[in-house]
Amino acid sequence: MDIVSRLHRKYGEAVEKALEHYLTIDAAPDFREEVLYQVKTGGKRLRPLLTLATAEAVAGQWRPALPAATIVELIHNYSLIYDDMIDRGDVRRGLPTVRKAFGDNAAILIGIWYREAIEEAVLDTPKPLTFAKEVAKVIKAIDEGERLDILFEYAGRVDPYFVKARRRDVTPEDYVHMVSLKTGVLIAAATKWGALSVSDDAGLSEAAWSFGLNAGVAFQIIDDVLDIYGDPKKFGKEIGKDIKEHKRGNAVVAIALSRLPPRDREELLAILARENVGEEEVKRAVALLDSVGARDEAVKLADSYRREAERQLAKIPNNETLKELLDFILERQY
Repeated sequence: MDIVSRLHRKYGEAVEKALEHYLTIDAAPDFREEVLYQVKTGGKRLRPLLTLATAEAVAGQWRPALPAATIVELIHNYSLIYDDMIDRGDVRRGLPTVRKAFGDNAAILIGIWYREAIEEAVLDTPKPLTFAKEVAKVIKAIDEGERLDILFEYAGRVDPYFVKARRRDVTPEDYVHMVSLKTGVLIAAATKWGALSVSDDAGLSEAAWSFGLNAGVAFQIIDDVLDIYGDPKKFGKEIGKDIKEHKRGNAVVAIALSRLPPRDREELLAILARENVGEEEVKRAVALLDSVGARDEAVKLADSYRREAERQLAKIPNNETLKELLDFILERQY
């Protein structure tokens, strides 16, 4: 049994009950199914598992961190609802998205409901004022990461703001900054909030934050590599999707654009600019990425963030479970 399955047996029921509790407070009977739909579509619950495992590592107890773990998972799903609206996504986890199932206007209302459920969970944390500030900071960071991700796209958006503000150049450093916000910050919050729920040791909380942030960046870089090179049967989504979606905010693409000679760089950008990118264009784009070893460089970059995550993890006591979780997250091939 892998580490995630073991932790689900230990924490899973409590997490699911807490999610349902906070989401159904004051919900009308004919709105409950719609409100719960997003969290019922599945997901591994890696973030709340990290929160509870961190709390138990720090203090030998996890139940005081259950509201924080619930907040982390609610923020994650809240962001997915709006991601799917922004990207006009119809399918997630093999099921219709909230917007596809119930319509965009209903999805807006459901997203607002999630945001207020988060606030109600904040009130049940051991340090409500501290957590309120933390939650605001994290949601703003995720929002900024999403904004940058869209601005890094080379084409495809017609919104006046995004057309006007689109970034002309995207460096690997720009990419890391973006994914630190869009992906890293919530994993950092998951680990920090576990520590914060059971300890007043600021140094320990900051080590937990740094551990999660570096793990999150490494996770996203690996995700980007798998997006282009993974086995679709294992990975569970369309390969080359980021190329088809005109994204320069993919680690492999960003690295390649910084290394390709001018003519090849312009060819890759031309592919990313196509309204509809077909399979042949994806194959040619991959050949251009391979010509400068962008995949290997991305893997090296992920490994550097993994090593820093491990360095920060060493500052957390009783960290064996967290180390197993880190290995699970970063060695996945699906």
